[in-house]
Amino acid sequence: MIQHTIGLLTKPGAQWRSVANLPASSLNILVLYPWVLALIPAVAWYFGTTDVGWTVGNGPAIRLTYDSALQLCILFYFAMVGCVISVGYFIHWMAGTYGAQTTFAKGVVIAGLTVTPMFVFGVAGFYPLLWVDLLIGVVAVSWSVYLLYLGIPIMMNIPEERGFLFSTAVVGVGLVILVSLLVTTVFLWDLGAGPAFTDV
Repeated sequence: MIQHTIGLLTKPGAQWRSVANLPASSLNILVLYPWVLALIPAVAWYFGTTDVGWTVGNGPAIRLTYDSALQLCILFYFAMVGCVISVGYFIHWMAGTYGAQTTFAKGVVIAGLTVTPMFVFGVAGFYPLLWVDLLIGVVAVSWSVYLLYLGIPIMMNIPEERGFLFSTAVVGVGLVILVSLLVTTVFLWDLGAGPAFTDV
């Protein structure tokens, strides 16, 4: 898994081709990839929001209680993994439309490897400084979109033109899932899963 992570960040084209040549059994193991990497941002944000905190203007540092942060980070972790699995399902579901043969596991692997930069750059959560985290987030999302457009044609063994359309459809699905996640977050906060702040 470490090899794939480093490869996608340094030599993405070669790494995608390496993954595309893996046997089905190895792809099935790679389904665990997002489950492992999603721990990085979840753990980072837990410590960042409880031990470091963030400031608004010149005010004191704002922190979450340990219980609240733990609850939110567990939900955050499962939301990340759930989104990857959902996108992976839609990659599998749409493959036939673009003339590609795939499996559900392969779809999840593509989705999981695509969001590698967002998982890795999640270490920014250890120090929740708003403008820095936003900048890192934009870079991570941009790199993930690049990986998607680069990886879909290679993994699906389809022409680049068709891969571009396929990748664009996947981005659209991802945006719909993001909006659904935001709506779900509002409902969960209303049901009592919202943040609780410390007084110190």
